[in-house]
Amino acid sequence: MDIIVAIIIGGAAGWLAGKMMKSKSEGVVWNIILGIVGGFFGSWLFGVLGLGGEGGSWLGSLITGTVGAILLIFLNRKLFKR
Repeated sequence: MDIIVAIIIGGAAGWLAGKMMKSKSEGVVWNIILGIVGGFFGSWLFGVLGLGGEGGSWLGSLITGTVGAILLIFLNRKLFKR
């Protein structure tokens, strides 16, 4: 059940990151995938920086996923010149 919640929150984070980055060319589905992957990436990054908490709230997960997705959208644009 936790994986389903993680996918839903990751999808919302990807959609939100797409809106914040004004991402039109990548597409909604791609942004949702980046949100799911960004959730794992953001969680790892926040842990390395010492900013990760053990609370596990949905809001914290949404923020972490959004930050991770924004970074991945940025890297995607730089690497593939979009």
